[in-house]
Amino acid sequence: MTTMRDVARVAGVSAKTVSRVFNDDPHVTEETRERVRWAMQKLNYVPNLLARSFRAGADAAVGLAIPDIADPFFAAMTSSIEVDLVGRGMAVVVTSLGHGGPRVQLAERERSALEALLRRQISGLIVACVSADQSYLAPWQERTPMVFVDRAPKGLSGVYVIEDDLGGAREAVAHLASHGHRQVAFLGVSTPVTTTRRRLKGYRSALAENGLPDSPDLIYMPAESAEESAAELVKRLEAPDPPTAVFSSNIPCTMALVLALQRAERTDVAVVGFGDFPMAAALAPAVTVVDQDPAGLGRIAVERLLQRIEDPQAQPRRRTVLPVHLIPRGSGELPPA
Repeated sequence: MTTMRDVARVAGVSAKTVSRVFNDDPHVTEETRERVRWAMQKLNYVPNLLARSFRAGADAAVGLAIPDIADPFFAAMTSSIEVDLVGRGMAVVVTSLGHGGPRVQLAERERSALEALLRRQISGLIVACVSADQSYLAPWQERTPMVFVDRAPKGLSGVYVIEDDLGGAREAVAHLASHGHRQVAFLGVSTPVTTTRRRLKGYRSALAENGLPDSPDLIYMPAESAEESAAELVKRLEAPDPPTAVFSSNIPCTMALVLALQRAERTDVAVVGFGDFPMAAALAPAVTVVDQDPAGLGRIAVERLLQRIEDPQAQPRRRTVLPVHLIPRGSGELPPA
């Protein structure tokens, strides 16, 4: 089995330098980083996680907890994580936390599901939380490496990988404003998830930057169901002084909104959704989206988790923010009716 010392010998560096590259130490030069990566690929090197797990008394398996496997974003992220870890000889145990219902039930369901995973003596945990407080994970975090994805933990200091929710929301609203829209609505669901709050903050920042009105009547997140929120917004379109454009804060909301608009035979409302989804480009009009990279998010989450498993004493980068970009397709370029 290839070792870290073998990689160091081929790259012409010390084993400690290889460890620093693997742990994404910012003090390593890019030239050295490339040499080590080349040596890793040449030797087909992967960390000896199985041996480390055996010594620690843990299974060579990683727990993955997500809100809903049916969500296209989390489905793509899960697939990426599974392919990566299975290729390294590790199993993946997936559980869904849910994303609807009273907040107390969400919190209880999340805690019950995560603690059930952690009692299995897994090697590590990747989780996209659905509740407003993860402080209960503190005792578990002392013995099980964890990485949080898509949203940072609350009540707990941890390693997390997120997208640029603020920047993506600002770009979406600025795009709608550039096409003449003055009344831009925000569509979301009423949950404690931090992604919604960050995207709402970005939406409001863009309104101020573009001189657009920031009115409570333009914010639609009345329910915990995307379908209910979308239905309320479509009703508002028939009232006086309606919004002419909508920024939808997540994939379920965008899909529900598109369906509700089609049922109402409204093709005159501009829409930009946060997150791409299957068939978005095939609709009429095709849906303009702020595109994320769920597969890339999964890959980086795995890297961060393996760093923690391989070297529990290392100090990995605590916060990683991935860029997003807008894809114009038609729905976000409609002029005000």
